[in-house]
Amino acid sequence: MDVAILNEKVTIQKNVVAVDEIGNHRNEWEDYFTCSCTIGGERGNEKADAGLTVDDAVMTVTVRYCNKTAAVNALEYRIMFRGEIFNIINIDHQNFRKKSLKISCVKVRR
Repeated sequence: MDVAILNEKVTIQKNVVAVDEIGNHRNEWEDYFTCSCTIGGERGNEKADAGLTVDDAVMTVTVRYCNKTAAVNALEYRIMFRGEIFNIINIDHQNFRKKSLKISCVKVRR
């Protein structure tokens, strides 16, 4: 993998359960790690939903393989890119060569 094309930074966040001082449990997102990546496959659709125009942006994030990226799954993790939140749809292990991961993401509506 050519490291020169890893020109963007993303933060991968993990969903954890936090307990406050009186014992209430709630889900929170905490930063898992930040890494360099390549953004590709950007596409999107605009559609009208309840009178609003909504952007459904989809992109792929390619990161180098390491122990931390090997643990990422679609249920417990999400990606922050340029202040926007992206949910993980699919993770492609690139034929299990342990060189890179291609993560498909969709932008979260707020």
